[in-house]
Amino acid sequence: MIKVGIIGATGYAGGELVRLLLGHKEAEIIWYGSRSYVDQKYASIYQNMFQLVDQTCMDDNMEELADQADVIFTATPQGLCASLVNEGILSRAKVIDLSADFRLKDVQVYESWYGITHKSPQFLDEAVYGLCELNREKIKGARLIANPGCYPTCSTLSIYPLVKEGLIDPATIIIDAKSGTSGAGRGAKTDNLYCEVNENIKAYGVATHRHTPEIEEQLSIAAGRPVVLNFTPHLVPMNRGILITAYASLTKTVTYEEVRSIYDRYYNKETFVRVLNKDVCPQTKWVEGSNFVDVNFKIDPRTNRVIMMGAMDNLVKGAAGQAVQNMNLAFGLDEAEGLRLAPMFP
Repeated sequence: MIKVGIIGATGYAGGELVRLLLGHKEAEIIWYGSRSYVDQKYASIYQNMFQLVDQTCMDDNMEELADQADVIFTATPQGLCASLVNEGILSRAKVIDLSADFRLKDVQVYESWYGITHKSPQFLDEAVYGLCELNREKIKGARLIANPGCYPTCSTLSIYPLVKEGLIDPATIIIDAKSGTSGAGRGAKTDNLYCEVNENIKAYGVATHRHTPEIEEQLSIAAGRPVVLNFTPHLVPMNRGILITAYASLTKTVTYEEVRSIYDRYYNKETFVRVLNKDVCPQTKWVEGSNFVDVNFKIDPRTNRVIMMGAMDNLVKGAAGQAVQNMNLAFGLDEAEGLRLAPMFP
């Protein structure tokens, strides 16, 4: 059994990690870390875990945890993992970080967008960006995995094949994204109160959202040159889900069949990326509670653009599910172990 420690187990992503790992045949959670709830019963914080989890919350002592665990998940705010991780820890346990601390390779870009000093930039080159469908082989040998952000996962998987194949002009990409409120975390914030969110939709982080450079970096790798794009997220009054609609100019005239063949070539062997049938638009309801990403596209010959669409659960494929997928790869397990969950409906 893989011994698992979770730091940040009482946040939304951490709670989802617990839910998924309880059903994992090869993993055992030995450490429920939570700075806010030390010595409290985990099931008293998440009542859905009553009689499922008997353990008490512990602190975020990664040094001690590394002596006990095979893998450590850090579902924590930006900056914490970078401040705790060191060579000694990485020599004893694998670390899968759900924050942004190791997603960006350029420390100056990280510090500029996140407004904090990076505490362990020496590990940036080593860290593997954990988007499983693109970096599977690198993940298998990694000891430090940067779990991607939710918006970048959905955006990149929806757009990547057409950028990689040179079918769209990367300089023309515009991404319109929408997320449920769990994407903002469990902390109390006025902007996320029921009265603020209910019956409302709003853009936020316009031209400044921190996931922008992450999306740009991944699409730059695909394009083989720097990509700069517009990314605008919106908060919608639902618990879970991400929907992205991306627009870009085509570099040549193409048919539906030609574009479809590209998506099929990239994803027809992928367990968790579903390319939908023609004219079927992705919806968050059809992926809720699962590790699936539904993608599709529509060619607009009138404007010579293609509209690329994607939907997924921000807490599963956008966070905890992808982290478990990364763990499975890193330990040589079936990639889908613990993740064979049909989407919930209604």
